[in-house]
Parts: sequence; C-alpha cells; structure tokens
Amino acid sequence: MKLVLATSNKGKVREIKALCEEYDVVAYSELIEEFEIIEDGESFKENALIKARAVYKALSDEDVIVIADDSGISVDALDGKPGIYSARHAGVGANDKDNLYKLIEDLKQKNISSSPAHYTAAIAIVTKKGEYSVHGWMYGDAIAEARGDGGFGYDPMFIPLGFDKTLGELDDELKKRLSHRSKALSLAKKILNSF
Repeated sequence: MKLVLATSNKGKVREIKALCEEYDVVAYSELIEEFEIIEDGESFKENALIKARAVYKALSDEDVIVIADDSGISVDALDGKPGIYSARHAGVGANDKDNLYKLIEDLKQKNISSSPAHYTAAIAIVTKKGEYSVHGWMYGDAIAEARGDGGFGYDPMFIPLGFDKTLGELDDELKKRLSHRSKALSLAKKILNSF
C-alpha cells in the first residue's frame, strides 16, 4: 500500500517512514511540485485535514491514500503555547532551531527552568473512501535548555514523563515507543488496514 505524506518536513518524513515500514511511504514532493498550503484551522486535527485534502486534490488520483500530520508542543506555563503554531513559533520562515531557542527564551523570560508540557500529533487520512483522523499525545516537561542532538524540532528541550533525559538524548528506538506521532500512527494503521 502506498501512502503519500502531505509534508515536505524532512524530520517528519524520516520519522513516519521509520514508523510505517510495512508501507511504501513517499513525500508528496516526490510526486508533484511543492506548493503552499495555508494551515488556518483552529486545531491540530483541522490543520492535518487541510493538508491531506489539499494534497489529495492536487494529486488528481482518486486511488491514492494521503496522510498528513499536524503536531506541536503545548507548554503549561505559557498557557498552552506554541500549540498549533509550533512550526512557526519564531516567525514565518523560522527553522527548527529558531523555534527551539525562541521557546527556551520564552521560559527564561518567565524565570522558570521547566514546565509541564505535552506534544500532540493529529494524523489525517484522506482517501476515496472518506476522511479520518486520530490523535496521539506524549506528556512530560519542557526545560529552558537544549540537551542532545537527536530527533528534531523541540526534542532537545522535552523530557518525557518518567525519564530524566530529553528526546534529543534518548535513542531512536525508545523515542519511537514514547512518541505522540507513533501513538497516533498506530491508531491510523488500524484504519489503513481496514481498506
């Protein structure tokens, strides 16, 4: 079964391919030219569906299965920010490192070294058979420093519940088991396997 990912984020593509080894997974940019998708939803689910629908329509192939992920980190001490704006927390065009250090700076401005936080991943699936969505979460603490160089995004500042290392310091196999994205994908696979 071929799955087309509605993302060109290299970190997400790599992680989803590793978590979905039983499928032929390709980024949509390998099939058509990349285009801008305006994510103006008010939730992770809405934004994931917007992306999946846009790519499904652009591919003009009703037999394709498109999956999209919208995910981010929500920090309690920052009233749940950056949330759905995680990918552009440091501004439009910001990269992972810019966003990471902006969030660290936000915590430092509050004079705190850590705060409870959680990751959310919403996975949308769009096919000729319908539209589906699932969620996964990972809880822990956001800290006001970057530790480790594994993972991507905010991983170097997030310590999962029950651990003393950041996702940037933990090995990939352990991270796969804990990940909000892997939890959402395991639910998405139940839907995919029903086709």
